[in-house]
Amino acid sequence: MPLRQMVRPALLAGSTIFAMLCAPVWADEADAVPSSEVASGRTGGQVFDAEFFARFSPRTALEMLGQVPGFTIRDDGGQRGLGQATANVLVNGQRLTGKSEDTFTQLGRIAAKSVVRIELVDAATLDVPGLTGQVANVIVKADGISGNFAYRFEARPHFTDPLFNRFETSLTGKTGRLEYTVGLSNLSSRGGAGGETLIERPDGSLIERRDDVITANFDQPKLSLAAKIDAGNGTLINLNGSYRYYWFRFKLDDERQVPGGVDRTRRYREKERGGNFELGGDLAFKLAGGQLKLIGLTRGNNGPATNTSVFSYADGRPDTGDRYHQQQDFSETIARAEYGWKAGGADWQISAEAAYNKLDIAADLATLDPSGVFVPVPFPDGTGGVKEDRYEGILSYSRPLSKNLSLQATLGGEFSRLSQTGGVNPQSREFWRPKGSVALAWTPEKGLDVSFKARRRVGQLNFGDFLARVFLNDNNANAGNGELVPPQSWEFELETKKTLGKWGSTTLRLYDYHIQDLVDIVPIGATGESPGNLDGGRRYGLEWTSTIELAPLGIKGAKIDLSVNLQKSRVRDPLTAQFRPISETQDRAIELNFRHDIPKSDIAYGFNIGNYHFQNYYRLGEVGLGFEGPTFAGVFVEHKDVLGLTLRAQAGNLLNGRNKFDRTVYAGRRNTAPVLFTEHRDRLIGPIFSVLLRGNF
Repeated sequence: MPLRQMVRPALLAGSTIFAMLCAPVWADEADAVPSSEVASGRTGGQVFDAEFFARFSPRTALEMLGQVPGFTIRDDGGQRGLGQATANVLVNGQRLTGKSEDTFTQLGRIAAKSVVRIELVDAATLDVPGLTGQVANVIVKADGISGNFAYRFEARPHFTDPLFNRFETSLTGKTGRLEYTVGLSNLSSRGGAGGETLIERPDGSLIERRDDVITANFDQPKLSLAAKIDAGNGTLINLNGSYRYYWFRFKLDDERQVPGGVDRTRRYREKERGGNFELGGDLAFKLAGGQLKLIGLTRGNNGPATNTSVFSYADGRPDTGDRYHQQQDFSETIARAEYGWKAGGADWQISAEAAYNKLDIAADLATLDPSGVFVPVPFPDGTGGVKEDRYEGILSYSRPLSKNLSLQATLGGEFSRLSQTGGVNPQSREFWRPKGSVALAWTPEKGLDVSFKARRRVGQLNFGDFLARVFLNDNNANAGNGELVPPQSWEFELETKKTLGKWGSTTLRLYDYHIQDLVDIVPIGATGESPGNLDGGRRYGLEWTSTIELAPLGIKGAKIDLSVNLQKSRVRDPLTAQFRPISETQDRAIELNFRHDIPKSDIAYGFNIGNYHFQNYYRLGEVGLGFEGPTFAGVFVEHKDVLGLTLRAQAGNLLNGRNKFDRTVYAGRRNTAPVLFTEHRDRLIGPIFSVLLRGNF
């Protein structure tokens, strides 16, 4: 790696830390954002009362969290089972449960008027094992019946169908000891792009020129129910359930000009539909001087997916093509118990979890014969099943070491059994893996919080990677791999948060992950390839998030939110044995958002700009990069009281972010074979116009 590439992130990190430490010199604490010690009595942290958010007129808890200075919501990232808490948001001191709904969706159902305050604290000061860094604790008090809704209309002038049916609404109520929430949504989306693709020989001569148009439509109506019962004497019952039906339609039509050959058109279609459900609940009650929580969850997903590719020729010869069909049925059942108690000035917890995951796939492949009929082609390696039985036990310990220093430690492990039927080399294997973490939270002075965490983590596999699969759109295929094992990693994180008084807040997070059994494309047999495990890999980088208030400069009600994510990664390539970046990692994301809520008015306006960069993907016979952008920008104007509603109009992609794809394809494996062709794609997306209407009832 060139020295300058290593130095730039280090300089940025160093300058940020320097700004944090020097901030007390120029930040006037008397004019700081209203804050205090958190209600739990632990040292450090900030409290943002409901009045702090008044200027933004938020409708939901999610919108309120979006305005907390220097804070970014991190979801659980699809961890194994339920496990310990990893999302950096709590509600009334409790983690958000469930796996089918992310943190953003659940927060979007909490009406802003039910939020009493938001506490921002360091995770190591809490008795919630698993958390790290800054955590937002949303204090909610439901009273009577309330609800909120949002509707979005979106239109694009190029290639894309208009979006009419995106909405979400929820109703929350309380009667006696029962609190309930009913949610209904359709978070649909529409996409499209069009432009030129060039296929060229290694000498630069043209093989084929394509004119492409794609459209993508996705709909997913969903019904969610949740109930909370306070049975008294410290006994709490939570119940939740959801059902979602979805369908996805993707079309790609292209005209292909072949110099010296026969021109042709191609019609490519992807269709996917199905339903998924989740039922879960937990029961918490006092027991033997502590608290026992019992948690249960079951969920499932099933549905077919079909990909079809058909060529028609200018000289009238019969059409040719292929069809790939998959039927997937997935299920997961989890039982978890957590028992917590206090002893010796510390909070203790012992947890046990059992999880059962199963995926069954039936796949078939067919080719189009001259009569226009799809004739089946043998594809036995694409049909089969994978299941995992997993058991985990963790002991957690947390306590303050001094007035401004807290410790949280966990230790345990998991046993899992992976079994496969069908596909390549079906077998059953068993694994023991250690888990654990150590976290420290330090508040050297008011307004400065520093945390460090080291942990051993086990990742989650995609069960579909065990079986063979065909990708008709890119003329690729996975052979399937029965030797897959979950990745493991040693992860180190250092986070520093500094309040800047009346100027806002800034947070810097440094991380370094050392990964074993990294999942990437590996050789299978003499000519095949599929996801498999590499010996090791590394990801390291920084995340810098800042909120700068502009009132001290005379622009009252205005602020800038800045986010900078820089990452480096490396893994030893299975073909060349040389180090390269991990496939498809995002190594740069820079976002700047400006918002001005005009004082003594209901008007707000602003703009956003973001720049993004990704690393190549690596298959054994090709290297490529697909992305959109790299720069997106937009503007908005918002009126916070249109007949009691919030109306927001915005225009996006004003800097002409594109849909791009470049790849180099080899005649065989890329470490020995010559280049066969290169592909360069550049498609127009165009501006995106939308209107968002939000309200409460």
